[in-house]
Amino acid sequence: MRNLFIQSLVEKAEKNKKIVLVVGDLGFGVVEPFRDRFPDRFYNAGVAEQSMMGIASGLALEGFHVFVYSIANFPTFRCAEQIRNDVDYHKLSVTIVSVGSGLGYGNLGYSHHGIQDYALIRSFPNMIIAAPSDNTELLGCLDFLYNNPQPSFLRLDKSLNIKMANKIPTIKPGKWIFYKKKNSANILISTGSTAEISKKILIKNSDYSWCTIPMWGMKSKSLQIKKLTKYKNVITVENHLQDGGFGSWLNESLVINGNLKNKVNIMSKFLDVNVIGQVGSEEYLSSRFGPK
Repeated sequence: MRNLFIQSLVEKAEKNKKIVLVVGDLGFGVVEPFRDRFPDRFYNAGVAEQSMMGIASGLALEGFHVFVYSIANFPTFRCAEQIRNDVDYHKLSVTIVSVGSGLGYGNLGYSHHGIQDYALIRSFPNMIIAAPSDNTELLGCLDFLYNNPQPSFLRLDKSLNIKMANKIPTIKPGKWIFYKKKNSANILISTGSTAEISKKILIKNSDYSWCTIPMWGMKSKSLQIKKLTKYKNVITVENHLQDGGFGSWLNESLVINGNLKNKVNIMSKFLDVNVIGQVGSEEYLSSRFGPK
């Protein structure tokens, strides 16, 4: 996903002179194609994430669409105030690119676990979350972001390289992308790099349809109500803690409309909170603490 993102960014930047990439002294081995092709639109802010987000905000105020690239918690929690007060409040064209979603950097410990980022980012009203499940969804998310510059959060898997569809889907906030349709009142809804986990869960729930919501946020919550009322049983899947996560977001959409909570049963599958403090490969940690 990282390499495909940079490849797409380079191609778009060839045509759009307003695209800028800012990194926090991370991403080397991936970002060089952009740096070498556009040295005047590439900035390394160093290990100073708050300054990095401030630089991005200033560039956005001058009309640039800025992509800020770093690992998991670094472009989010380390500069949360700047995201809140600068990027989101002023509705700036800054896309925060977080690499290593969930337990992608599990071997580096809790400081690198991206398991609470949904909770932070979705609390900002103007921010949209783009959490692609595969390469085609990534390209679909990027198409939307290029054409609609705004406060946004692109959550990438560190090494995922799968392709579930033959064409790039048209993606927009709140839209469902279907991969399996069943004539039943049951559906599994996932987001982010949880496709393989979702497939395993579907083996046990063969009468469930399956779709993803690759792009979502506070303002697209109300769009879920009519869609959800078509189903009786819903399973949500995410590589994030329960509180403030994707399943919570979907449940909140039912609360908006009173009695719907009693008509739709949502069962959320998420990361076990006991993963905190654990160190190991993503595969190992997911097998012990991931959704099943």
